[in-house]
Amino acid sequence: MKRAQFVILWQQGLHLRPAAKLVRLAQASKSLIQLKTGERIANARSVLAVLMLCAAVGTVIDLEVSGEDEDTVLASVSRLFATETTEANPDSEAFPKNTPGLPMS
Repeated sequence: MKRAQFVILWQQGLHLRPAAKLVRLAQASKSLIQLKTGERIANARSVLAVLMLCAAVGTVIDLEVSGEDEDTVLASVSRLFATETTEANPDSEAFPKNTPGLPMS
């Protein structure tokens, strides 16, 4: 069994896009992946269970991976959390203010 901790850094919390990516990763693996926050536990193969964690920005997520590909899964989940934290944020200076479809500030 492998364990790790992640802090949710997204302003929107653990929202649908990263949750769906996590579920696809979990469903493709041979390991059991569980996320825990406080008293809540979620099987990472269920997008509803992951979203029900209600992990807002700053929430600490405990990850447990057990199975034959646990090392690979842990590395992939770590990359997912690292990649998702660099998503363009509409409120940041990196996001163009005149992008079609976005409200102008």
